[in-house]
Amino acid sequence: MDDISNSTLLIILAVLILFSAYFSSSETGLMSINRYRLKHLANEGKASAKRVEKLLERPDRLIGLILIGNNLVNIAATSLATILCVRLYGDVYGPIVVTIGLTLVILVFAEVTPKTYAALYPEKIAFPSSIILIPLLFIFTPAVKFINFITNGMLKLLNINPTSGSEHALSQEELRTVVHEAGAMIPQKHQEMLVSILDLEKVTAEDIMVPRSEIYAIDINDDWRKIQKQLTHSQHTRVLLFRDSIDDAVGFMHVRDALRLLSKDQFTKATMLRAVREIFYTPDSTPLHSLMYKMQAEKERIGLVVDEYGDIQGLVTLEDILEEIIGDFTTSMVPDHSKEAIKQQDGSFLVDGSANIRELNKELDWAFPTNGPKTLNGLILEYLEDMPDANVSLRLAGYPIEIVELNENMVKKVRIIPEFYKSPTTINEP
Repeated sequence: MDDISNSTLLIILAVLILFSAYFSSSETGLMSINRYRLKHLANEGKASAKRVEKLLERPDRLIGLILIGNNLVNIAATSLATILCVRLYGDVYGPIVVTIGLTLVILVFAEVTPKTYAALYPEKIAFPSSIILIPLLFIFTPAVKFINFITNGMLKLLNINPTSGSEHALSQEELRTVVHEAGAMIPQKHQEMLVSILDLEKVTAEDIMVPRSEIYAIDINDDWRKIQKQLTHSQHTRVLLFRDSIDDAVGFMHVRDALRLLSKDQFTKATMLRAVREIFYTPDSTPLHSLMYKMQAEKERIGLVVDEYGDIQGLVTLEDILEEIIGDFTTSMVPDHSKEAIKQQDGSFLVDGSANIRELNKELDWAFPTNGPKTLNGLILEYLEDMPDANVSLRLAGYPIEIVELNENMVKKVRIIPEFYKSPTTINEP
């Protein structure tokens, strides 16, 4: 070393610091790279992505290689810097200058700056870096395996498997967060659809069904002219037929079949019953994703929802399930136009008691509890445990509510003032 000039030592020192910066940035870039984008690029055939994916198959070996290289160049840089500073500042001040100066240089130029850049742009560092790291891994394989043998043994003593955890599967909640964080990469409407698909297994047939009391159905024991009028004036393509009580359901009649028979003057009760289609039944607790698959497999578009006793509770259609994913086709819950929630000039809402709580929460961004009754009327009755009087006010789930209209055994209409809502942890007393 005595024969090497100071300028040469300085050049070698600068090269070693560059190598240190390379190893530092490579480590951060490879560990920070998006694994899902990496897999996508590798599947598209990008060679650099395949190289990085191969390196990341064994992160213990990759980290071992990078740290061996980084420590070698840092120790060599320290030795050269010590010789250089001793020559320039003597045996007393040289080590002090090395300790302070080299620490600052390495921190700035070999650690913080390259690692920050690599964290911000991991692909720009990881892809070209893999060209050098793969042959280096082959060259230093004995040293890497020896280091890994020791470190993996220590990890096993702590009951940790160093080869596990390489799979990066996402849970539903994590995937939901990824969708929300996608920003402008995925349009807002598409984000809502993706999240709705994830939520399908949390929603049951009972949550979206048309309640029993609102099912448009025809009693086949009625007068024949009345039945014909009901069929021809139906706003639905499929109509439920029953005998005396909806619990004695006969089947679904497609209005198209009825009109076809009418046009041929062959429409009688007998021909109508022959055209009836078999009923598809589903339990009220069936998750929507399972219900959708079942309806798809059986080529059904409509069915009846039954409870644990087999009693009919409501009606569900394939369109109802699709609306859970993409939103309403024809109806709207926009505050100014909703039939169930009409916004008033003072900011309050006149809401129909039969309004579905999930729909109100979703469309108006409210927070009524959904783990009990499905309608606002049911929620109020469950809370009060009695039939209320008109003009009674209460605070339910943090919302001031005034009962405006009653109809026999149900709350017909209420006034809700969402401006006074204060995210409660429990339902307040009235």
